[in-house]
Amino acid sequence: MRSIRVETSTATILLTEAPEPKVKDRQTGEIAKDAQSGEALMRLGVVYIDGGESSLLQVTVPESGVTDGLALGSPVTLIGLIARPWESVFNGQQRHGIAFRADAIAPAVIPVGAGA
Repeated sequence: MRSIRVETSTATILLTEAPEPKVKDRQTGEIAKDAQSGEALMRLGVVYIDGGESSLLQVTVPESGVTDGLALGSPVTLIGLIARPWESVFNGQQRHGIAFRADAIAPAVIPVGAGA
């Protein structure tokens, strides 16, 4: 399926769930890996606020893209955020959704005087 780049320049993004390893198989505890690089993947939660609307998103980021200095409730930047629609059949039930992935997450740089 097609990947859609998400424009984040006008959004406020707040960290709501700290990065944790993304589990591929809950029974074995196997950690999900990037299909191309083999790097471990992390999962985190954010609230994405833009245009007067907000959404809670789960985002996958490679382990090397998680920077230091992240704090729950603080503004963050999602670098290279994309949305990818998905669908599957599980136990005879068709399911669908949107998966979000970013190249990196970092504390947001707030311009001087932004709160004034």
